[in-house]
Amino acid sequence: MAEAQGARVAAKAIAAFIKDAMTAVGVPNADAAKIAELMLEADLAGADAHGVFRLPQYVRRIRAGGVNPKANVTVEKTAPATAIVDGDNGMGHLVMQRAADTAIVLAKDTGIAWVGARRSNHAGAAGTYAAMTLPHDMIGIYSAVANANHMPAWGAAESLLSTNPIAIAVPAGDEAPIVLDIATTVVSYGTVKAYKLQNKPMPDGWMIDAKAGKPLTDPDRSAEGLLMPIGGHKGSGLALVLGVLAGVLNGAAFGREVVDFNADDESACNTGHFVIALDVSRFLPLPAFKAEVDRHLRDLKSSPRLPGVDEIRIPGEQRRARRAERLRDGVPVFPEVVTQLDALAADLKITPLRERG
Repeated sequence: MAEAQGARVAAKAIAAFIKDAMTAVGVPNADAAKIAELMLEADLAGADAHGVFRLPQYVRRIRAGGVNPKANVTVEKTAPATAIVDGDNGMGHLVMQRAADTAIVLAKDTGIAWVGARRSNHAGAAGTYAAMTLPHDMIGIYSAVANANHMPAWGAAESLLSTNPIAIAVPAGDEAPIVLDIATTVVSYGTVKAYKLQNKPMPDGWMIDAKAGKPLTDPDRSAEGLLMPIGGHKGSGLALVLGVLAGVLNGAAFGREVVDFNADDESACNTGHFVIALDVSRFLPLPAFKAEVDRHLRDLKSSPRLPGVDEIRIPGEQRRARRAERLRDGVPVFPEVVTQLDALAADLKITPLRERG
């Protein structure tokens, strides 16, 4: 989505606000702090539709019983390189932190690990979890069944596929790590929600009307529309495969079983995810691999540009720069989001975000 424009709020203030909101609805202190850390990471990276923007919805679902605030997340190791995480219907951020940690530990022994998760919930930005492998000099791959069906199979008029994201993180040397984080639709539904909040029309190509098949640009009518896949039938096929791997393989929801968490606050979502950790050193000496990644990234960056292109951007490059800038200068938050968070603060009887600096 387009980068948020609004008041700058200190990163620590956002994290403290999220933590206070979570504890106010019964989340244990340590869990609330971890959720705040991971939600803030989305804001720092520029995934503005997946950070503090989501807080009112998360609080609403916890209060309605759709999410267990005191979940007992458990791990079952099923083989030397595989495990399944049962999220006990807890916050997805906590479930995927546990899954990523497990994958990293297993991959240190086996070279590669695949960890699935079931009975989870929305976990925010996909790139957050793929990137957890980077400090361990591992490649990370993450995907999930998104928490509402907004995409049809190619040529269909019923949404039975989600925006199922995929994120891949690759270590580099002096260059920024590669972090690709994409939905399998042209945009995430969170971006559509952000446009609706701001009363902005959507560009052509994002959605079509489910009945007429014509472009739909009014975000207030998004419930009548179908999100378009990236690359036509290729994106639809990719969403299908990722849904099977993250959903069916883990005994989690897929297809008609997916709960639309935008419309249903009370039902458990049984969200499925998976994370893969790959130890680079099992293939090449780490310094050699990082040097080669740097060399290829520099080749791409310095290659001839098309007319009108000012810079060739690599996935992850802007993420690193934006994170440093937002830690220094604060996170821009849409005015409409601040208004929602003020109402939430009053409801929960916590200090409003705008008063935290």
